[in-house]
Amino acid sequence: MNATFTADELAFRTEVRHFFENEFPGDILEKQTNAVPLTRDDVVRWHKKMFEKGWAAPNWPQELGGTGWSPVQKYLFADEQARVSAPPFLSFGVSMVGPIIYTFGSEEQKQRFLPDILQFNTWWCQGYSEPGAGSDLASLKTRADRNGDHYVVNGTKSWTTLGQYADWIFCLVRTSSDVARRQEGISFLLIDMNQPGVSVKPIVLLDGEHEVNEVHFDNVKVPLENLVGEEGKGWTYGKVLLQHERTGIAGVADSKYRLSRLKARTALSIRGATPLSADRIFMRKIAAAEVELKALEYTELRTLASVASGKAPGPESSILKIAGTELRQAIDSLRLEASAYYALPYVRDQYVADFPEDKRIGEGTETNASLTYFNDRKVSIFGGSNEIQKNIIAKHVLGL
Repeated sequence: MNATFTADELAFRTEVRHFFENEFPGDILEKQTNAVPLTRDDVVRWHKKMFEKGWAAPNWPQELGGTGWSPVQKYLFADEQARVSAPPFLSFGVSMVGPIIYTFGSEEQKQRFLPDILQFNTWWCQGYSEPGAGSDLASLKTRADRNGDHYVVNGTKSWTTLGQYADWIFCLVRTSSDVARRQEGISFLLIDMNQPGVSVKPIVLLDGEHEVNEVHFDNVKVPLENLVGEEGKGWTYGKVLLQHERTGIAGVADSKYRLSRLKARTALSIRGATPLSADRIFMRKIAAAEVELKALEYTELRTLASVASGKAPGPESSILKIAGTELRQAIDSLRLEASAYYALPYVRDQYVADFPEDKRIGEGTETNASLTYFNDRKVSIFGGSNEIQKNIIAKHVLGL
């Protein structure tokens, strides 16, 4: 496959590289490099920095504030972003609900929500999964019943990432049960988190972090004008959103540089010991991951070529999701193996690189390896489990 870039594309890559190396907030890059969690203010600040640069919405139309980048430019941007460990875009606003609003929403909704999403004046979260509806999302039970000029919403959403920070949540809710297919009674609703009846309950993950939540709705009033598109068509809008999400979950650029950093680390001699690069068995595992990653990268480039011709991501997004998440977990396992006893799980403070040097366990960020391993067990589940993705491929690609 020809992956040669044009002179203009190479000049674009140079511009992006210069920005991340010279203009991006250094304290945020330092935290990312040393595996120190970003604060809410850090996340808001860097999103606003990207807005000021004009790079906040790579996928949006230019007339709405998008960059106008080609698919190849988007690929190069993600590559440079990962190369310096710059944070990825928080996807819920600009990459998920934003495109749904500008594609299916009313003009009033576009005027009301899109500018704040672009400038990151509002923090969005996603309300899809429920305690009894994950991969089988069509079985969701959160209801939105019409009452005059508003809906009354009752139910619970689960695994709501960073919902503790969110101002708004976009939800799939059941507006009708009297339908031939469960999917036909689902609608797409925008809900203000800061109103009576909305409560957030933390869920602490295996790595000890409060990353996800349960969000409870108890007779929450939502104006009818917060319905996106047509009532009962939410399943269609949700599927469009998930195709884009699954393509992003592949994380090709991030995996490339995580693997390259791990490979560079194996060549180092720690405290006079023989470097891990001398272990031929381990290095064969590294080589196997590199081969898989190269195949994944070319698959992503083919998808970008398809998008460039005007098509939306199709079933190939499921292929990217499966291969990308499995490779991400494989790199986690390699990093855990390379870190050896430095990755033993101790108290949370001893994992982060800003912990006092004389009390830190291990070298560099190796002690973060087990936390990352634990956290990334989820990536083959969220966005639609990999088992579900295999069913999609069997039906829509193989015709089984």
